[in-house]
Amino acid sequence: MGRALLIALIGAAAFAVLPALLPSYYLGLVTKMMIFALFAMSLDLMVGYAGLASLGHAAFFGLGAYTVGLLIVRAHVSEWIAFPAGVLAATAGGALFAALALRARGSYLLMITLALAQVVWGIAFGWRTLTGGDDGLPGIPRPVYFISLAGETAFFYFVLLFTGISALLLAAIVRSPFGRALRGIRESETRMQALGFNVWRHQFTAFVIAAGFAGLAGCLYVYHNRFVSPDFLHVVVSAEALIMVILGGVGTLLGPAIGAALIIFLEDFISSQTQRWLLILGIIYVATTLYAPRGIIGLYKEYTARKKQR
Repeated sequence: MGRALLIALIGAAAFAVLPALLPSYYLGLVTKMMIFALFAMSLDLMVGYAGLASLGHAAFFGLGAYTVGLLIVRAHVSEWIAFPAGVLAATAGGALFAALALRARGSYLLMITLALAQVVWGIAFGWRTLTGGDDGLPGIPRPVYFISLAGETAFFYFVLLFTGISALLLAAIVRSPFGRALRGIRESETRMQALGFNVWRHQFTAFVIAAGFAGLAGCLYVYHNRFVSPDFLHVVVSAEALIMVILGGVGTLLGPAIGAALIIFLEDFISSQTQRWLLILGIIYVATTLYAPRGIIGLYKEYTARKKQR
């Protein structure tokens, strides 16, 4: 744990100097990477540790974002209330989803989470008088917490603070007895039940915690974009988060964060070079699934294991 903390401190120090090295555009890109790293890590808690496949994780991301947007734009509520309310709304949504979806397993769970998320997307898309429909809600200002976060540098540090604290909390959760129980449930539910563990309660808790962190990522992203639309809730966002987890390495936390940063970078770089960037990204994803099913972290572990054998 001491080594992990040292690596985290070195990483935080490295990120802290980025505003002095990067122009505004690339600083904003790194900010987006951190937000989606948090989003991917929250999904990894469900997929990689609890063994709960989901195609509806964007619902919590979007619930957090829409709650902030609606409270600020429609109700003119203070950011001191809107921001935590967004996290609480996503957490409550996670509790509702978990109560309905955890009755199923495997592909059935995948389809139920997708269907529930599509309901939320349909409400955001169709309730035009409240949500703005497909036009979304523009003009969401960045908050003022003692200092204005309107500038890219100040907002970068704001996101870095929340992403760093969230990563440490998630790491503590997966290292705790609760996290070890989740891994046991992922491997064999019947064995854990025989040992006296309440499997449903553990899975429900993991689902709700993951939803809360996804909602936090959504709150940060709506401030980053200053805009929210039904695209935040779309199944494509859920699928992209799942790809981030698989690309980086399922059940590692660090892997999904790396996968998120890599995908955001590739989307930005390849789309600036060619109009067929989606095709190229698709080929990269397929190649990764075929030749590196354990992700980037898995490849690194295999490389270090072979190096030790030599």
